[in-house]
Amino acid sequence: MASPRKVDLLIEGGTILCLDSTLRILNHHGIAIDQGKIVCLYPLGESEYEADTKLDASDCIVMPGLINAHSHLPMTYFRGLADDLPLDKWLHEYIWPLEARMLDSELIYHASLHGAAEMIKSGITQTHEMYFDMPAIADGCSKAGLRAMIGEAICEMKTDSAELKDCLGQKVLQLRQRYAGNHLIDFNLAPHSIYACSRQTLQKCVQLAREHNILLHMHLSETKAEVEQCRSLTGLKPVFYLKEIGMLECPAVYAHGIWVEPDEIDLLADSPSSIALCTESHLKLSSGIIPLSDYLDQGVNICLATDGVASNNNLDLFSEMDFTAKLHKVVNNNPSFLPAREVLKMATINAARALGVAEQRGSLEAGKDADLCILSLDELQCQPIYNPYSHVVYAMSSRNLRDVIIAGEIVLRQGKLTRVDEAEIIRTAKSYQAKISAALKL
Repeated sequence: MASPRKVDLLIEGGTILCLDSTLRILNHHGIAIDQGKIVCLYPLGESEYEADTKLDASDCIVMPGLINAHSHLPMTYFRGLADDLPLDKWLHEYIWPLEARMLDSELIYHASLHGAAEMIKSGITQTHEMYFDMPAIADGCSKAGLRAMIGEAICEMKTDSAELKDCLGQKVLQLRQRYAGNHLIDFNLAPHSIYACSRQTLQKCVQLAREHNILLHMHLSETKAEVEQCRSLTGLKPVFYLKEIGMLECPAVYAHGIWVEPDEIDLLADSPSSIALCTESHLKLSSGIIPLSDYLDQGVNICLATDGVASNNNLDLFSEMDFTAKLHKVVNNNPSFLPAREVLKMATINAARALGVAEQRGSLEAGKDADLCILSLDELQCQPIYNPYSHVVYAMSSRNLRDVIIAGEIVLRQGKLTRVDEAEIIRTAKSYQAKISAALKL
């Protein structure tokens, strides 16, 4: 009889939600993990593997880690600073002036580390970022053990800088080389929005995306006002404008996409585009309610996101799943609309597809990255259980998270972060609270 194969980690027991093409639910199975990859999903009692580290997932749900399709981690330190305001006032009178006054690499690093730790404790294993100072964000996420695809935020609000256009995209290429050995980090281009970027800059982004296979990440049609501005300045609806400059030919993630018309959705459906839906941010800023049924009817890939905590105010995709499913049942006057398994797909495999990494993660399958989370069912609100998809979306929350594994490493074990000191992160946040309050004279 052959000796058992030694692997790094075994997870055994529980209910496994694979989120694969057939949406398999496996009971009485285990998962063998080695060198950051899922080696095998096997029936208990038939294991050909052994490991020094084993996790007993009995009375648990095991599922892919969640993927946050649109966020601004460094804004974690701006949580609660400018609430209950419309988007234009929130941005122009508070957020952008504060960023101009306070941002430096040290703040961005610590705020990113804080946000990354918060995401891990919410079951998120990868985030899609748009902000400034990409190395500081990368280092903060790496410290916590969180995967991140980080976009070079491009915003020309006050200047049409020739220097910006000359160096556009160079940071992405340079940082891809610099972090080539870091399996957690990748970079892309993130033109902020139509209203914040000139036509020439957007065309340059399209050119770079084509030449270097770079994913684009952009805000789109978040408010009525920006749509009206686009039509006034270009004579085109926003999505038609993007088509004219060639952006719809490129793989892209568009955050929000609220104020779109049916013919724009048709264009998006015929392109390699995805929409990142940020329900709680949309409602809190009173931006509007996305026409989700129209998107789904046309086959547009929809993924879930939190946005930044300055407009949410948390990084909890479990909350987003629950709220999104319920809101759109009411909007569509249909309790069968957006069943739990479909909204869970938006936070896992759909988001992986949006980021171009569906071959690597987003579901639990042999050969994919070992990014997963384990939720304990040992709570009053978790019993009895009949439908695990329903339980994850409607009954459970991030408080039920027990363990999180990213690239085969246990980064949250029994609810405790393993790579970073949570108490120290909180102390640092409090020190920045004092600095920011003094700057704003709060």
